[in-house]
Amino acid sequence: MKCPYCGHTEDRVSDSRQIDDGETIRRRRECLHCKQRFTTYEKVEKANFVVIKKDGSRQQFDRDKLIKGILKSCIKRPVAIEQIENLVTQIEILNNNTPRKEVPSKEIGEQVMARLKDIDQVAYIRFASVYKEFEDLQSFTKELQSMVDVKPDFEKIETDFSDDE
Repeated sequence: MKCPYCGHTEDRVSDSRQIDDGETIRRRRECLHCKQRFTTYEKVEKANFVVIKKDGSRQQFDRDKLIKGILKSCIKRPVAIEQIENLVTQIEILNNNTPRKEVPSKEIGEQVMARLKDIDQVAYIRFASVYKEFEDLQSFTKELQSMVDVKPDFEKIETDFSDDE
């Protein structure tokens, strides 16, 4: 493995762990030349599916592209990279295990939103605002309102400050 810091090709593996339910091996490495540490991931290459974009064009599913999109919605949120990687792995497995070899991008977006809503609601709204292309405050508010399970009824809340004096 080539060191990302100095380019030297000799290193030693200091730690190996299985992640993603054994689908991936995470290796912690140390360059023998510059002594810097770095992490590599090893996984079986799968025959991925093709994504049908909104404009009808087709492209190979790109795991990294989806991770980057989700990461943008999770900026400054308490969401671990492992959670995002697991989310993308779930979507990858789901779509690889169907007889279809082409999946509309709309379905992938819906799958991301369904999982992201359970991880972090703010990240969900951020992702949804780009995915659903909110045009105005009304469409944004409508999406927020759909997330609220219990709406307080302010007319029924009784406050009586006159008795305290």
